[in-house]
Amino acid sequence: VDGGEITVEFAMFATASRRVFQNAASASACSNHLTAFFPVRCMSSIPSTMKAAVVREVGDAHALKVESDFPTPELKAGGVIVKNQFAGINFIDTYHRKGLYARELPFVGGQEGGGTVAAVSDEAAAQGIKVGDPVAYSVFGSYAQYTAVPAGKLLPVPEGVGLDVATSCVVQGLTAHYLTSSAHADLIKEGEWCLIHGVGGGTCQWAAQMAKLRGFKVIGTCSKGKADVAETLGCDELIVLDEIPGASYEDYESVDIVSRVMEVTDGKGCKAVIDGIGKSTVDISINSLAHRGIFISFGNASGAVPAFPVLRLIGKSAYVTRPKLLDYTVDRAELLSRADEIFGWLKDGKLNVSVDCSFPLEGAAEGHLYLEAGKSKGKVLYKID
Repeated sequence: VDGGEITVEFAMFATASRRVFQNAASASACSNHLTAFFPVRCMSSIPSTMKAAVVREVGDAHALKVESDFPTPELKAGGVIVKNQFAGINFIDTYHRKGLYARELPFVGGQEGGGTVAAVSDEAAAQGIKVGDPVAYSVFGSYAQYTAVPAGKLLPVPEGVGLDVATSCVVQGLTAHYLTSSAHADLIKEGEWCLIHGVGGGTCQWAAQMAKLRGFKVIGTCSKGKADVAETLGCDELIVLDEIPGASYEDYESVDIVSRVMEVTDGKGCKAVIDGIGKSTVDISINSLAHRGIFISFGNASGAVPAFPVLRLIGKSAYVTRPKLLDYTVDRAELLSRADEIFGWLKDGKLNVSVDCSFPLEGAAEGHLYLEAGKSKGKVLYKID
């Protein structure tokens, strides 16, 4: 064998060896020997099992059981593992837990989280994502110490925005954004009236502020117990209602809302109604519409909206839509566009986020009970150790 052949074979061996080491560095727990030569792709402390709040049988809040030995998710191509610090508690999580929105059992609860990147696939690393990056996201399985997240679902958290606030942005903030910017299909213009139910807590706190940033005039409804929060949102008119003890919504029969809306709008009604209450408010919402207004029904706090004949809309040539967040974040460009505007408002002080309280993950059931009892005056989170 001459020297040229030796050189070629050695080069081939070196290349193959380098590939072996690179693959090991990416797939293993980042041993100290390898990280001296290759970029860190994962934390060395990711355990094989983790603490998680799991639903094995649908039911009330106590169906959410905290397990300490649930399998940690595997790193997948194109994704990362996030070590969670916070998980958001949302009404949709209670619908999953109760079986209203069916999911395959068992499942880890939640679909909103925030924390730091703990492991990175080669594909995610190629996008510039690094271990230790602060991120927020919306995928199933956030009520846990670790969650596997596709890189395309990650929201980089900008400096100056806390992880608790960033986590609060993902479901409620993005939902409020599409409700006030897109779901109305431009049927409402600057200077026109928008009715938003339940502005004292959750998503509609965000929506009221964003509607004002869009230039709409806002009528908000809230309970007496949440009026102090609602009064800070900048609504042009606030309709304060009696409370229903133990319920997550107000007594919508305690005030003639439709008459008040017509009085405030000089008999014209509202060009858009944003309604996350559902069964208790459907008639109020439709009857409060202006001609060619749109009823945006996005939640079921008081129960699902019952079926009604489309002919009912003919009196005002009205529109109705039942949107969901996934259809308004169809690709990464749309997701980032919405998130960037929200984070920009937060940094500029134009948008205020109220984090009501944080429950330890061990108190998973208590978090759901608190939300469903209508006690929240802002975002409710789990803090995860």
